[in-house]
Order: sequence, then C-alpha cells, then structure tokens
Amino acid sequence: MSYKTPSLSDRLDAAAEARKALLQRFKSAPGPDDPAVAERLAQRRAIAEARAQREAERARIRAEKEAAAAAERQRQAELAAQREKEAAELAALIAAEEAEKAAQLAAEQKAARDARYAARKAAKKQRRKGSGLMY
Repeated sequence: MSYKTPSLSDRLDAAAEARKALLQRFKSAPGPDDPAVAERLAQRRAIAEARAQREAERARIRAEKEAAAAAERQRQAELAAQREKEAAELAALIAAEEAEKAAQLAAEQKAARDARYAARKAAKKQRRKGSGLMY
C-alpha cells in the first residue's frame, strides 16, 4: 500500500468517529419543548398566517375586479342590444316610408294612366261622333 491510501482499520476508525459525531450532534439538538424551537415555530406560523391573509386579500381583489369586468361587459351588452333595437326601429321606419312613397308613386302613375286612357276614350268618341262636317 501507498502512504497516501489509508489502511482498512484507519478507514473503519474514521467511519466510527463520524457516526459518533453525528450521534452527538443529534443528541445536542434542541427538542420540541426548547424555547428557541418554539420561537421558530411561532415565527413560521406567523409567516404562514400573513401569507394566507395576503393570498385571501389578493383573491378578494381579483374577485372584485372580475365582478367589475363582468358588470362592464353586461353594460356593454345592454348598450349594444339597445343600439340594435334602435337600428331595427330606424330600419322599420325607413322601410315604412319607402313603402308609403312607393304606394304614392303607384297611385300617381295609376292616376296618370287613367287620365291618358280617359283622354284616348274621349278622343275616340269624338272621332266616332264626327266633326259634323261632311265633305
């Protein structure tokens, strides 16, 4: 063996010493009834409680924002529905006016046609009757 490589007994002794040190460290660790451990536990609980309060506050704010956004969407939908209703009413009025104009134009055209027909009929009657002059 070389001088750099420890022997088996040296390695076993080092492992035993390490186990003893670990056991000693474990035994010297404070127990659950130690004031320092209780203080750390209380700090952790306080931190966890503060974190839970912050999360609850964030959730409440998020819910308020979502409710406000939903109310705004509802308002926008109502405005859009009202605009559509007004547009439909306007379209109905325009259609009614156009129908009235078309009916009036049809009546005027019929009156003109009837007048032309009556004039033709009168002229024909006049031709049949004759002018009273004979050649």
